[in-house]
Amino acid sequence: MSTDSLTVISSMATRHVLTQLAQAYEAVSGQRVSIVSVGGVEAARRIQEGERFDVVVLASDALDRLERDGHIISGSRVGIARSEVAVAIKHGEPRRDVSSESALRDAVLRARTIGYSTGPSGTHIINLLRQWGIADVVVDRIVEARPGVPVGSLVAEGKVELGFQQLSELVHEPGIDIVGMLPAAIQAVTVFSAAICATSEQQEAAKAFLNHLASTDGDQVKIAHGMAPV
Repeated sequence: MSTDSLTVISSMATRHVLTQLAQAYEAVSGQRVSIVSVGGVEAARRIQEGERFDVVVLASDALDRLERDGHIISGSRVGIARSEVAVAIKHGEPRRDVSSESALRDAVLRARTIGYSTGPSGTHIINLLRQWGIADVVVDRIVEARPGVPVGSLVAEGKVELGFQQLSELVHEPGIDIVGMLPAAIQAVTVFSAAICATSEQQEAAKAFLNHLASTDGDQVKIAHGMAPV
């Protein structure tokens, strides 16, 4: 096993899962793993600009683009976890009914401010607002979190009344209550995958780490952090 640290870049959504899985891997293998978690757009940009990493963990569609441009090793991808979108309010605020599509639409229309991220969940919410025909109605109430800023933190600070983000990014955020998941009919499932970067000089070590990430041994860790095994 390589004595050099493996460098991993990921989006914020997987940071808790990766940190715990990397710690477990270091304990059993002796391989050091260094993880950088930033906004997904920022992570992809850094890879595209040639910054050297061994492994990248992003939503599958983002990896598709990186693979097309030759930034990851073709055939190296493994599925890590599935993530769904949840709805949050500030702790102690009255609960909102989000149990059905119509109830959620009504809750959005009543909210003074609506927050989402720049990632896959935010794109999905924007599309829902358009689908419901209310995008123009609520446009002045929308707060888009800056890349790397948890929507939950804006909810906790009272800057956002109704926040949408992947459950994995809300579950550990203090000062908020998760009122539910998006209803099944309009839920958005994001699959996060890992791949070996074309700049890696430790491809065998990277491959061994990817096998660990995809192993069923990590299933309970993924569940504990608001995700599900692939």
